[in-house]
Amino acid sequence: MADAPQTLIDGSTMAALSLARAGVQHMFGVVGIPVTAVATRAVAAGVRFLAFHNEQSAGYAATAYGYLTGRPGVFLTVSGPGCVHGLAGLSNAAINAWPAVMISGSCDQADAGKGDFQELDQIEAVKPFVKFSAKATHISQIPRLVYQVLSQAVAGRPGGCYLDLPSDVLHQTISDSEADKILSEAENPRIEEITDKEVLDIEKAVSLLRSAERPLIVFGKGAAFARAEEPLKKLIETTGIPFLPTPMGKGLVPDTHELAATAARSLAIGQCDVALIVGARLNWLLHFGQPPRWSKDVKFILVDISTEEIELRKPHLGLVGDAKRVVELINKEIKDQPFCLGRSHPWVEAISKKAKDNVAKMEVQLSKDVVPFNFFTPMRIIRDAILSVGSPAPILVSEGANTMDVGRAVLVQNEPRTRLDAGTWGTMGVGLGYCIAAAVASPERLVVAVEGDSGFGFSAMEVETLVRYQLPVVVIVFNNGGVYGGDRRSANEITGPHKDDPAPTSFVPGSAYHTLIEAFGGKGYLAGTPEELKSVLSESFSARKPAVINVIIDPYAGAESGRMQHKN
Repeated sequence: MADAPQTLIDGSTMAALSLARAGVQHMFGVVGIPVTAVATRAVAAGVRFLAFHNEQSAGYAATAYGYLTGRPGVFLTVSGPGCVHGLAGLSNAAINAWPAVMISGSCDQADAGKGDFQELDQIEAVKPFVKFSAKATHISQIPRLVYQVLSQAVAGRPGGCYLDLPSDVLHQTISDSEADKILSEAENPRIEEITDKEVLDIEKAVSLLRSAERPLIVFGKGAAFARAEEPLKKLIETTGIPFLPTPMGKGLVPDTHELAATAARSLAIGQCDVALIVGARLNWLLHFGQPPRWSKDVKFILVDISTEEIELRKPHLGLVGDAKRVVELINKEIKDQPFCLGRSHPWVEAISKKAKDNVAKMEVQLSKDVVPFNFFTPMRIIRDAILSVGSPAPILVSEGANTMDVGRAVLVQNEPRTRLDAGTWGTMGVGLGYCIAAAVASPERLVVAVEGDSGFGFSAMEVETLVRYQLPVVVIVFNNGGVYGGDRRSANEITGPHKDDPAPTSFVPGSAYHTLIEAFGGKGYLAGTPEELKSVLSESFSARKPAVINVIIDPYAGAESGRMQHKN
C-alpha cells in the first residue's frame, strides 16, 4: 500500500506555528499583501490578533504590551510604507527599553532592485531602532529566526527587534513532517535568563546609604518592568529613606505612602547627598543628574541592566544587573546590620513638611469648581472616580501637553504598572494603542485614557478598534480647541497673506469628539460641568464598555508645555 501523501504547509503557516509554539498570545497589526495569511493562520493556531487602522498605533500597542507583560509585544505590518509606519513602534521600544518585535512582509527576493510593489530595503530601514534584525531567505529559517527575535527583545536591556519575511518565502512549501522537525529543533528556551554582567558591589552601596545624611531612592519604569515593587517597598520601609518615582515608576510604591517625595521633588533632588537610582536613566527627565537641579556633590548609585548606560552616566557607583535582584541583594546586606532614618530624622521631616505644604496648596486649587473647566477641576473629579474603583485599579493612559503634565501631579497611582504616558521621548499618538494593549494584557482592569485633544487626534480612528473588540476602555478627551489651547498668537503675530487662516495651534472650536465613537456603536458623552462629568464617569466606569467622554475645557486655561516643569 502506498504511503499517504504528505500535507504541505507554506511560509505563512510556518510563521504562525512558530509564534504560537514560542508562546506568543497576542499580536497587533495591519494586514495586507503579503502578510494577511500570517495573521489568519496565527489566529487558527491560537494567537489573538488585534487588527488596527494604522501601523503606528499597532506598534505602540506592542511596546506597551511588552512593558505590561514582560514578554515581547509582536506586531505585523505589510512591506514598504507599512514597515515605515511601524518604525514608530520600534523607536518607541528602543527609547523606552521595552521588548517588541516587528514582523514585516517584503517584496519577492528575485525582484529586489527592480522597483517591485512596495519595495524597500527594510533591514537597512530598521537599523537605527533595533537591537537585532534578521531576514528569512528560506521557509526552513522561519522558526529559528522567530525564536531568535523574541529572545533578543528581552535579553539584557529590552528593546525592539525585527524579522523580515519576503513574499516568496511566505509562499514556499515544505511537508508537515519536515516542518514539525524544524519547529522542534528551534524550540529552545524563548526568553533568556537575565544575569548580572559584573560582580555587584552591594556592600559599598549599603555603606553609602547608611552613612548618608540625606539619602534618596529614585526608581523608574525599568524597575517596573523588572517587577521590583516588593523589594523596593521593603527597602524603603526598612531604611525610612524617602523615594521619588519617575512618571511611569508611579505606583511601584503607592503615591500615598508617607515617604513619597513626589510633592517635594525639587527639594529631594536638590539637597540629597546620596541617590540610589533603580531602573531610571539620568536623562532629561532627571535633569541629567547635574547641577543646578542636583547638588554638585551628590553621589549616585546607579542600578541598570546595561553596562553601557552606567559607563555613559559615570556614577559614583554602578551596579549592573536586574533591578529586582539588585534591590533584593541590597536588602539582604542591610538585614545583618539594619538602619532606619525614622520619622523625626531632619531629612525625612523636611521632605514630609515640604510635600504636605505643596499638597495642601494644590488641594486648595483642586477644591474649586471652576466653570468653564480649567485643567484642575475635571482632573480632580477623574482622580476621585478612578480611586473609587478600588483594586484592581484601572490602568491610566495619558498623553497631551497640559493634560499629561497636570495629570502627573494630580492623578494617583497606588498599584504598579498602572500608568502609561508619553514616556522618555514624549511621544504623542501613543494613547489608543496603549489602551488596547492594556485591555488585552490586563483584562481584569478597566482602562482609562486622559488625553489632550491634540494627542487624541493622532490615533482617534482606533476608537473603532475598541468597539470592534468590545474592550473596557473609557477615553476622556480634554477639549480646549487645539495644541495648548486654540489660538495662542499675540496681535503682532497675526499678519501676512495667510493671517485669516486658523492659528497653527488651533482646531475647530467645540469639536464633537464624543460622536466619533457613536458612529461605530460605542457610547459618547459630553461634559462641561462637575455634575455632568461625575455622572458620565460613574455610568461609563460601571458599564466597562468602549466610551469617549468629551470634556470641554476653557481654551485659555493651558500654556505651552515641553520639557516637564516641576515647580514644587
